[in-house]
Amino acid sequence: MDTATHVVMGVGLAGLATIDPAVTSMYPAIVTAVMVGSQIPDIDTVLKLKNNAVYINNHRGITHSIPFTLIWPIVLTLLIGMIFKDVQYFHVWLWAQIAVFLHVFVDIFNSYGTQALRPLTNKWIQIGIINTFDPIIFILHICAICLWYIGGNPVYIFSSLIVILVIYYITRRMLQQSIKRAALKLIPKDEKIIKTFVAPTIRFYEWRVAIQTDTHDYIGRSYKRSVNFSDRFKRIPFPETKYMQHAMHDKNFRAFINFSSIYRWTVTQTDNGYELRFIDLRYLKNGHYSFVAILGLDDKYYVTHSYTGWVFTEEKLQRKLLRGKVN
Repeated sequence: MDTATHVVMGVGLAGLATIDPAVTSMYPAIVTAVMVGSQIPDIDTVLKLKNNAVYINNHRGITHSIPFTLIWPIVLTLLIGMIFKDVQYFHVWLWAQIAVFLHVFVDIFNSYGTQALRPLTNKWIQIGIINTFDPIIFILHICAICLWYIGGNPVYIFSSLIVILVIYYITRRMLQQSIKRAALKLIPKDEKIIKTFVAPTIRFYEWRVAIQTDTHDYIGRSYKRSVNFSDRFKRIPFPETKYMQHAMHDKNFRAFINFSSIYRWTVTQTDNGYELRFIDLRYLKNGHYSFVAILGLDDKYYVTHSYTGWVFTEEKLQRKLLRGKVN
């Protein structure tokens, strides 16, 4: 989820924490524990300051793993014990642990996902039923916080909110599966399905759809249960070895391949050599695929520059490349 949603979830957890009788005497410490705990797994966002490749490879990785989900609350409890007097360490740890776990848990429902089961497995868990920012979830939390502010019982308010959210998540999952079934019916019977991607957008009824078969990639959108494929690409073999002999060692290319599960590629001859472009087919919006990897190759196929990341117009991408804003 986005930072704002994690913040309001932290506020909600601070309200729910009043159910604990021990909280009354140290409420500032508990509020600190749940608010920081609701944010701390995303500390890896600072990696973006280094470069996109490092960020893409590591965001929601080790900081969302099983060891760190257990370590963060212990670290927070010790720090809070140094800041506040007369705290009951068990209760601070308990609410910090709930906050950290909730952060990691809700993130697995995004299409980005997390490595929440690391080190048992490095597989990305991405259920893909909730957009990174879901306005309904955010507004529900704001309404609940307002009710608390005007004097409502926080335990009743936020307990009711949890029930509503569970129903909402189940509804989203059912909608996703119905869209998947509708999309698969549009694929020719003689093609073997390899991958299916159905992910939410910020709009409740609109979803992104990408299906890879043994011969084609189908890209489109759905509205309610109606699916429309706007692009269809014939699958072609990986670029020739001469293009990839150095490119496959590039950090931006490796980051793209690790993140993207359905993509196509193009090779274009330039004045200085070649441009090798990999395009993630899962992120189509307004006719543009926003997540790409670009590698510039010289006439001997060495990588001269590269870039990977989200660029929402071709014009912005070209400006980045011209200004040398590549990693």
